[in-house]
Amino acid sequence: MDFMKKLIGIIVLLAIAAGIAWYAAGRQPGPLIAITSPQAVIGHSGDLSVQIDTPSGKLSSLDVVLEQGTTRVPVFSLEGRGPAGGTAEQGTASQLVRQGPNRLLLSRPIGKREIPQLVQGNAQIIVTASRPVLFGYRRVQSTASRAVTVDLTPPIISVVSTGHYINQGGSELVVYRVSPANVASGVQVGPYEYPGYPASGAHIVTHDPGLRVAFFALLWNQDPNTPISLYARDDAGNEAHATFDYRVFPKAFRHSRINISDSFLQKVVPPILQNNPGFKVADPSNLLASFLRINGDLRREDAAEIAALARDTAPEILWQGPFRQLVDSAVEAGFADQRTYVHDGEVIDHQVHLGYDLASTAGAPVYAANRGRVVHAGWLDIYGNCVIIDHGMGLQSLYGHMASVEVKVGQMVDKGTEIGREGETGLAGGYHVHFTMLLDGNAITPIDWWSPKWVQDRILRKLEEAGAPAPPAAGRTASR
Repeated sequence: MDFMKKLIGIIVLLAIAAGIAWYAAGRQPGPLIAITSPQAVIGHSGDLSVQIDTPSGKLSSLDVVLEQGTTRVPVFSLEGRGPAGGTAEQGTASQLVRQGPNRLLLSRPIGKREIPQLVQGNAQIIVTASRPVLFGYRRVQSTASRAVTVDLTPPIISVVSTGHYINQGGSELVVYRVSPANVASGVQVGPYEYPGYPASGAHIVTHDPGLRVAFFALLWNQDPNTPISLYARDDAGNEAHATFDYRVFPKAFRHSRINISDSFLQKVVPPILQNNPGFKVADPSNLLASFLRINGDLRREDAAEIAALARDTAPEILWQGPFRQLVDSAVEAGFADQRTYVHDGEVIDHQVHLGYDLASTAGAPVYAANRGRVVHAGWLDIYGNCVIIDHGMGLQSLYGHMASVEVKVGQMVDKGTEIGREGETGLAGGYHVHFTMLLDGNAITPIDWWSPKWVQDRILRKLEEAGAPAPPAAGRTASR
């Protein structure tokens, strides 16, 4: 009898202890949930980002729903496996990832494209998460929500300027109007997007906050039939497109053969490798193999660096009038020359020369082609000593192979300012300056920008018609 009493007592105590443990486990906090995006609005597209903090990154469940009126749409669901609870690895890898020992990040697209049931109006994102406690025999839960507005109204965009003519490999300008004024907009040419800038940056006098100016290009290797249109895109992912009148003039580009001698390799390869110790080749003594790496891989790295510099552009036009070609220079190579490289009678490589080679005399001064701000001044591998000047709104000019550089990054220069001396650094076979124009980091032909007639008709005419003051003695005939 005493034994039975003791046994019952032990059972009662264990039951009480279990009840206390069960109660205490249920009082533990659930996962900490933070909805980091969207902040306030979703549209046809958008991004959902949810941060969940939970011990050891373990979850029993994670559910995201979007409520709009009586409509309740599941967005994401994760159910844990077994008493130990779920982990990030059990979710979809592209959606739920671990960000440390205790943190998970859920990210996925959210918007009308992913949730067709969405309609214009108010909505609520609700996130519910639970984690295992008491060895997985109980769960504790927490919930977070965010009120958002579903905005499915696209921006409005329309063209203002007329007479758009573009040479293949060249550039153009369009004046347009967008509403609301603060949305991202510009010109789309195939896969490339060229952003627009407030018209005030082009000296246009206007009270219209939605008036914009955009330079755009049809690159040398783009099909003349590539579609060109205006685009506008708001933060909610709503997009609008508009066509405008334009005409493309196809261009034929020259093919040339470049003979690579052993003496040329000896002259150019070692200095380039010495000036870029981070660029590794298998055997520096193998000059031909090293040249091929330089002419291919390093050329592409330089192009990426040039493209990155395009982000360092002023939102206003800095240049004034037509650009100036290097004084008393002879053209040794043209824009988009398609080169075949030959060594000892064998074809070894193919590349495209995206600029003009302008030769004067060794050590002759090199002058800025127009007013702007220096964004690069120094060594740039295949271009040797190089200067890049920003002229605003994505337009830049590049000067390569110089013997010396006499300007600094951030310096403002005027047209005709001496920026260096002509040389043969980088992949130069003789004394000359490699000159090209860039639009958003893409090489475009300089020949248009050297022409006062082209600058007036293609650029200044449209700006004047939109409200910019006319420069003195500006010609007005069409050019192509």
